[in-house]
Amino acid sequence: MKIYNKNSYTLEDIDDNSIEALITDPPYGISYQNHYWDKDLPKKEIWENSFKKLKHGGFGLVFSSVRLMHRLMVDLEDSGFIIKDVLFWSYLNGMPKSRNVGLLIDKELNVESEKVGEYKYVQGYKENGSDSYKVEKKHKLSPSSKLGKKYDGAGLGIKPAYEPIILIQKPLENKLNIAQNITKHGTGALNFEDTRIPYADEDGKVGHNPHPKGRIPANIIRTENQNDGYDKFFLVPKVRQSKDDFNFHPTLKPVSLMHHLIKLISFEKQTVLDPFMGSGSTGVGCLDLNRKFIGYELEETYFNIAKQRIENKKNDLEYSLFKTYRKAPNKQSQPTAYAAGEFGR
Repeated sequence: MKIYNKNSYTLEDIDDNSIEALITDPPYGISYQNHYWDKDLPKKEIWENSFKKLKHGGFGLVFSSVRLMHRLMVDLEDSGFIIKDVLFWSYLNGMPKSRNVGLLIDKELNVESEKVGEYKYVQGYKENGSDSYKVEKKHKLSPSSKLGKKYDGAGLGIKPAYEPIILIQKPLENKLNIAQNITKHGTGALNFEDTRIPYADEDGKVGHNPHPKGRIPANIIRTENQNDGYDKFFLVPKVRQSKDDFNFHPTLKPVSLMHHLIKLISFEKQTVLDPFMGSGSTGVGCLDLNRKFIGYELEETYFNIAKQRIENKKNDLEYSLFKTYRKAPNKQSQPTAYAAGEFGR
């Protein structure tokens, strides 16, 4: 477990052809909540160097935005990766970025919109959580101009309900088939056995030869029940987690999602790289799942959060191992604790 508080572009701390998997949530280039670090897409250099560090046949998962996914995919392809698929992480709590066009027309025509009521406005994501949200009372407005009334309620963007995750792969070593490549490098296959979607209780096992663990994972992922009859195909199992009150990263991903992605493209004891680790969700998941982890985060505030989360997870795991050992003191074999991590700048 190694994490670094510095720019990841060179990946100079990592040997070439030494990493089994890449999972990362890079800047989307959409200035999310006006954060400066999300202003631009990453330079292609990071993908070129990630390609060098990944073993032949190794897979990667790269989060993106719908708006600029195509540009990121071009950079990934130009760096040598094969685009294998695009996973859709589906969710219900997306916020539409839109405004009432009718009110914009009133403003353009210098017509005062009609005040028809009040509502409470909660301002943005705050560092200390909901207790520190700034709540304001605002007037509810309705267009007054004739043209404004015509376009009352028209908007500029639909509600987002999914986030794309690009599945990439470094080509197999030249002249090796898949079996030869896995034998030599341990990479080249997706881990279906650990990521199958369990059958719903009322569903039973389906198909002419049903697998006891469930269905093969799809390229649509759900982390919350949507109760539309399709959860049984796409809903990944929940993961118990403790709340980190100190973690205020604005684009935090669900632990159950990260567990699913880590298990999908890696196997136990393999190394996962995250060059934009944010608050360390990939690293925490790797500890849970017995993977090695290398992460980079340039922002010191988020790096410190990641460091704290990873330390907390190590302590939790060591305590769990201790309790397990205390319950069975006569066992010949003792649980193996995770090695201490290394933190670099």
